[in-house]
Amino acid sequence: MRVIGGTARSRLIEAPKGRDTRPTLDRVRENLFNILAPRVPDSRVLDLFAGSGSLSLEALSRGASFAVLCDHDRAAAAVEKKNLDTLGMTGRARVMHMSWQQTVSILASEEQHFDLIFLDPPYAMRDLTQVTEQILPLMSEDALVILEHQGNLLPLVSAELVRTDQRRYGYCGLLFFQHLSREV
Repeated sequence: MRVIGGTARSRLIEAPKGRDTRPTLDRVRENLFNILAPRVPDSRVLDLFAGSGSLSLEALSRGASFAVLCDHDRAAAAVEKKNLDTLGMTGRARVMHMSWQQTVSILASEEQHFDLIFLDPPYAMRDLTQVTEQILPLMSEDALVILEHQGNLLPLVSAELVRTDQRRYGYCGLLFFQHLSREV
C-alpha cells in the first residue's frame, strides 16, 4: 500500500498481517480524497476501526491538522504507530489501542470535536446505530462522516444522520453523512 497524494505521496505504508484487517484500496482512497479535497486542509480527523491507518495517513498527508486513530487490535495499533513514525507524522496523531466505545467515551470526556470521521468497521458489522449515535457529540459544526461498507448491503445508522452522498467501487461502498440538524 502507498499514500496516494499530498506531502507523503507515493510513500509505502504497511498493513497488519492476517485477515482481520481489510485496508481501503488505493483507487477507493484516491476517489474518496478527490471528493473530500476542499474539506481536508486543517481538518481534525477521527478514524474508528483504523486498521493500517491509511485513511488518516492520507488525510494528514493532504493537510489535515490532527488525527485520532482507533483500533482494538494490537497488531493494527502497532502498524498505525509504525506508519506514522515512518511518515514523520507522529506529532500530528494519537493512536488509541482500545475499543471504539472506550475511544469515543474518552474523546467525549475531553470535549474533542472532529471535522471528518472515518468509519471502516468489519463488513459483518451491519448495525452501526450505536456507533453512529455515540459519535454525534464528537462532530464539529459541519462534520462529515464517511462510512465504508460492503457495496451491496447498506448498514443501519443513527436517525440523526442524513446521507448526503454515496459511491460504489465494486464490492466496496462509501456513504457520506452529516448531522440532520446541520445538513448543508
